[in-house]
Amino acid sequence: MTAATRLVSQGQVLEHAKDWHRAAFEDATGRLVDAGFPCVFARNAFRKKLLQFIFVEDAEADGIRHLGQGLKEYVELSRGWDGALDTAYPLVVVFSPAAVRAHSVEAYQSFGWQVLQSLHEMDPEPWPDGVGTDPESESWSMCFNGMPLFVNMSSPAHEVRRSRNLGRHFVLVVNPRERFDVFAGDTPSGRKVRSNIRSRIDRYDRSPHASQLGSYGAGALEWTQYGLVEENVARTDRCPFVTRNESGDSER
Repeated sequence: MTAATRLVSQGQVLEHAKDWHRAAFEDATGRLVDAGFPCVFARNAFRKKLLQFIFVEDAEADGIRHLGQGLKEYVELSRGWDGALDTAYPLVVVFSPAAVRAHSVEAYQSFGWQVLQSLHEMDPEPWPDGVGTDPESESWSMCFNGMPLFVNMSSPAHEVRRSRNLGRHFVLVVNPRERFDVFAGDTPSGRKVRSNIRSRIDRYDRSPHASQLGSYGAGALEWTQYGLVEENVARTDRCPFVTRNESGDSER
């Protein structure tokens, strides 16, 4: 892989990754080969070599631009999804040790929200109809290139939420929002899937799963699920993300 490579497949990583790219991949592998890892979808994707990766060298303008270009490629790849589990490609965005200097869950997540805000500011596409623009609305979801997404922030600072720790690097795990609605939405089968995964979280983390975990459009706020706090307490903070409106001004 060259410095210009943006979106890369799991197979390409296996064949070509070196240095911190290889180290980050091996860290994630160590989690995903564990039969107890809670997310059965992530384990299935890893086993079938479906993962897509973007490696971000720094958090300066060039690094974020590289991420934005890779994310656009990922969204375009995802538009043609046929609804099958075996063609659902999760995206793993990994930041180099030099990109983020943080030592706490809160600091890593603050960095994560800065990255999402920067991506939003460079996104030329309008916010999709039907998706809330206020993160405090249950209909809000991060969007990019016209597609609603779910973003999981994982960091080495997580000690209680072990399922949100994929090794020594800060990682964003990204999936199109619709895939959660298909496989784990607010339906009888979806509720069964979510219940199973959350029971697995309880066992893997050796702690009750975060109370913020919920179902999209059914009362839960998405942004609180992107970055989980260690303590299982009600959240009183507000989302730092600000959605711009059609004129380019901030919504709030």
